[in-house]
Amino acid sequence: MAINHPSFGKLDDNQIIIFDTTLRDGEQSPGFSMNLHEKLRMAEMLAELGVDVMEAGFPIASPGDFESVRAIAETIKGPVIAGLARSSREDILRAGEALRPAERRRIHSFLSTSPLHMKYKLRMEPEAVLEAIVASVELARNFTDDVEWSAEDGTRTEPDFLCRCVEGAIRAGATTINIPDTVGYALPEDITRIFTMLRERVPGADGVIFSAHNHNDLGLAVANTIAAIRAGVRQVECTINGIGERAGNASLEEIVMAIRTRHDAVPFRNNVKTTSILRTSKLLSTITGFDVQPNKAIVGRNAFAHEAGIHQDGVLKNAATYEIMTPESVGWTKSSLVMGKHSGRAAFRDKLRGLGYTVGDNQLNDAFRRFKEIADRKKVVYDEDIVALVDDEVVRDHERIRFVSLEVQAGSKTPANAVLELEVDGELGSAEATGDGAVDATFNAIREVFPHDANLVLFSVVAVTEGTDAQARTTVRLEENGKMVDGQGADLDTIVSSARAYVHALNKLLVKRQRTEPPEVVSA
Repeated sequence: MAINHPSFGKLDDNQIIIFDTTLRDGEQSPGFSMNLHEKLRMAEMLAELGVDVMEAGFPIASPGDFESVRAIAETIKGPVIAGLARSSREDILRAGEALRPAERRRIHSFLSTSPLHMKYKLRMEPEAVLEAIVASVELARNFTDDVEWSAEDGTRTEPDFLCRCVEGAIRAGATTINIPDTVGYALPEDITRIFTMLRERVPGADGVIFSAHNHNDLGLAVANTIAAIRAGVRQVECTINGIGERAGNASLEEIVMAIRTRHDAVPFRNNVKTTSILRTSKLLSTITGFDVQPNKAIVGRNAFAHEAGIHQDGVLKNAATYEIMTPESVGWTKSSLVMGKHSGRAAFRDKLRGLGYTVGDNQLNDAFRRFKEIADRKKVVYDEDIVALVDDEVVRDHERIRFVSLEVQAGSKTPANAVLELEVDGELGSAEATGDGAVDATFNAIREVFPHDANLVLFSVVAVTEGTDAQARTTVRLEENGKMVDGQGADLDTIVSSARAYVHALNKLLVKRQRTEPPEVVSA
């Protein structure tokens, strides 16, 4: 049955709306926070990916969140831009103001409905909760016709009360009704039962879009989302790489490819350009400093790797014997030597276009300079090498601290020594330091140039490609007064990569210092 939606017009029953909350639910998980420029870069990539709704943030959480949502609303074209709000007047007004510049905007209001949450979190009686739901939706309608309402902890809500809340939200003007599995408690059969009940019992249910937002505490977020689709849900809320609170959210790439691969069982369509999935995943990893595990479905580096002899034999004869989708369908390409030290700027720009990047002249110059350095030192330049260095440049744009140079002396007979240059707020600074190894000496030198009290709590190095001349991608995690940030760096030299990662983390820490804590933890 077709639904007339204020943002999408007439929607037929085969269309699945992809609601991406990477920039809100994903970004609020520990260590994943992004600054304004990182959020804008990620928002541009999500728009290019083809998501239908982009939840840009929680405007009342902090001045930084408000500015991020407003900037995305001003600059990003295509998707509906959504802002989260609790069911309070202040939240709704703040969200409405932040979203005002957007071509298409949505206010996403939520309130807890489970007995546990109402008693201990809200300390409200059910009738008061119902009144607040109606009032918040009615207020949100003053800013936009596209209003979504969510029942926080909906899967643990009493069925009769959930029906009353949904009916109240619909009567007040909500056009999308979201029932989140906030704590990742439900099984697929629970999801099927809940949505089937709501569609059958609630007056007006046939005129709104039902939405699923599943957390992954039991590893069932994607399975629950597919169950929801089969039960009549036509919007799915998800994140790139499945990032989010605790164990994360339903993974966008897994949902989309499940629909595409099992079209016989889930015969629906969506607007995601699947060939951009891998690049979007890698950009998020670069920005946040969190790589996906090797065996992660779709985007893990082993997702299309075959080591067992029987598997290799089968794939060589016919890839379909062990691959249910092609690597190319999600953006994987076989590494090949296509660029070298004799390649020019025009060829490099064309290569970037082929990899899906559009960069400004300054970013192009910086990336091309580093490409030439790699080409002079590395026998084989792979696409992955270019992607790593470009992402490394892009996410560092507009930072206060910039890596300039590093010289290290290390060995088994004397303490390691590092001579470092950094640019801090436009001024060049340098320091020399020793340490227990090259990395320790380098980090000590960084502390000399830019004194700080942050503690190093994680240091990890992985190779971008294979071989001893592979680029290193380093992740550094810093902690300061309970605030935790991750930085990443890429370079042929592991120590330089480490320095870049540490500097990236420091820049993110500076942003964190300026942001206030959200008024409460949001988990819907």
